[in-house]
Amino acid sequence: MATTADMKNGITLDIEGQLWNVVDFQHVKPGKGPAFVRTKLKSVLTGKVIDRTFNSGVKIDIEILEKRDMQFLYKEGEDFVFMDAKTYDQITISMATVGAMANYMLENTDAVVAVHDGNPLYIELAASVPLRITYTEPGIQGDRSSGGTKPATVETGIEIQVPLFIKQDEIVMVDTRDGSYQGRAN
Repeated sequence: MATTADMKNGITLDIEGQLWNVVDFQHVKPGKGPAFVRTKLKSVLTGKVIDRTFNSGVKIDIEILEKRDMQFLYKEGEDFVFMDAKTYDQITISMATVGAMANYMLENTDAVVAVHDGNPLYIELAASVPLRITYTEPGIQGDRSSGGTKPATVETGIEIQVPLFIKQDEIVMVDTRDGSYQGRAN
């Protein structure tokens, strides 16, 4: 059992049966009254962010999340099949757990899967991934000073905004956090 003195950014807490990541924390020692710890917590399952204050010295439950290097193999119905890079064991992860990361995964994509008590909680991909443009309109000739963009569909099926000079069948880097164009892939 740990106390608020052991609080660090990135640790996972078990609060009333739910898992929360510590995004930010601050020890506060007011001139009058007891010290306390002000935290910003993010739900592991839903992504909801809350502010929570703990009295200094209160006992907290720190949970250890196992992060495994895995590879996405294929989609089976609504589920995704991953293979552990070390043991070669295959696990099936639901669409609800994969979430928005499904928009950036192709077969054989490397991922980090956070596991708690044998249950996969969420998927982490690289900050940007290379994806092929499957459809986009040709760029419009003329004024380039505005730095305009146009919609383009990538091989996973999502639509992103790309600069006017990007052509169909080019491979571009796409940010997995917000789906933005990062540049051409080398």
